[in-house]
Amino acid sequence: MGKETDNEQKQEFLFESINYKILLAGIGVIALGFILMAGGGSDDPRVFNEEIFNFRRIRLAPTVVLIGFGITIWSILKNPKK
Repeated sequence: MGKETDNEQKQEFLFESINYKILLAGIGVIALGFILMAGGGSDDPRVFNEEIFNFRRIRLAPTVVLIGFGITIWSILKNPKK
């Protein structure tokens, strides 16, 4: 038969390691945003809790999630060879 090592292709990843590190950081920022959004409910369903409309849940958490999505998109588009 022939040598298979001559025709063997070297397996390469689609991105470099820096892209994967930035991607994981972006996913972490998205997870942080969703954690910041959690909570604020009332223990009694008949009682309304104003805490659900505070700054952290209405402004900060969605902004953190959008920043995380931006980081994730940047990690995909980043070309490490430049």
